[in-house]
Amino acid sequence: MSFDDPTRPPRPGEEVDAGRLAEYLRSVRPDITGPVEIAQFPSGHSNLTYLVKVGGDELVLRRPPAGKKPRSGHDMHREWVMISALHGHFPYVPEPVAYCEDPSVLGAPFFLMRRIRGLILRRDLPPELHLDPNAMRTLCERLIDVHRELHSLDCHELGLGGMGRPEGYVERQIAGWSRRYREARTPDVPDFEEVMAWLEANRPPERGAAVIHNDYRFDNVVLDPDDPLRILGVLDWEMATVGDPLMDLGASLAYWVQRDDPPELHAIRLVPTHLPGALTRREVVERYTRAADLPVDDFTFYYVYGLFRLAGIAQQIYYRYYHGQTRDGRFARMGRAVHVLEATARRAMARRSL
Repeated sequence: MSFDDPTRPPRPGEEVDAGRLAEYLRSVRPDITGPVEIAQFPSGHSNLTYLVKVGGDELVLRRPPAGKKPRSGHDMHREWVMISALHGHFPYVPEPVAYCEDPSVLGAPFFLMRRIRGLILRRDLPPELHLDPNAMRTLCERLIDVHRELHSLDCHELGLGGMGRPEGYVERQIAGWSRRYREARTPDVPDFEEVMAWLEANRPPERGAAVIHNDYRFDNVVLDPDDPLRILGVLDWEMATVGDPLMDLGASLAYWVQRDDPPELHAIRLVPTHLPGALTRREVVERYTRAADLPVDDFTFYYVYGLFRLAGIAQQIYYRYYHGQTRDGRFARMGRAVHVLEATARRAMARRSL
């Protein structure tokens, strides 16, 4: 039984020229030969992702979308540098194959990596897969442990010391996401000004520097189909950098919709963290901080930051749809998600809780 992520023909306007790609591959990787077949992974909301079959090889191609892009977003070179540096040191990163910065090849910079075959959990479990409460708890614990393993790597030994600026990281993130949200705001979403002011007033001290993923969640993790509790890979490194690991955990926590959350939060849930046995947000924080020896008395700031940051990402996507820069109908729902995330952030601020 296959749990592979489904593909389909590329969406209109998002096609890849197979002939140009084949010509490029012949010039840079003559060891990868054969006819080129291209299909699209349709589930992503940011960079465009394709399955490229070349003879007996299965590759994944990543390239930016069309339309307005944030200045620091959709950086193919950043993602390429990250997976290249981590390959051989972090066993879950895909094998890098080739990077092309010349837009004359496919219209934008892109890179190729080896496909990691396996199961990716989306909003709900596939009908063929059943995880009892004990199994679900174990999977959640392993997800958190792999996140901590990433943060334990020495960025300087990996040659990534210059990738980010860890000093002042927290302050820059609040300022940066505030600017990006204001720039992408459309008239039909909340202004988030109260949340931005609260984050600025409640900034905690820096908690060290680590390689951080910045979008670590269940649907960016590949599981072994024969043992779904075993993690094979971690995908989507486009926002990875060097920064405060607790900010990375807060960003992940924004996706963690637990069983007792309000219906409107469940309506925008992307991953199955609501299942019986799944850790609560508080248990996620306790497991991570205990193992990483980073005690935190109150994690509310990091959770609110994660919610605001996720709203910023959703709004940047919604901006493209609102202004007709993409025809992907999934993006029409992003505006509603921004409303829900703002209300959730306000509740957390008022209760000082997760």
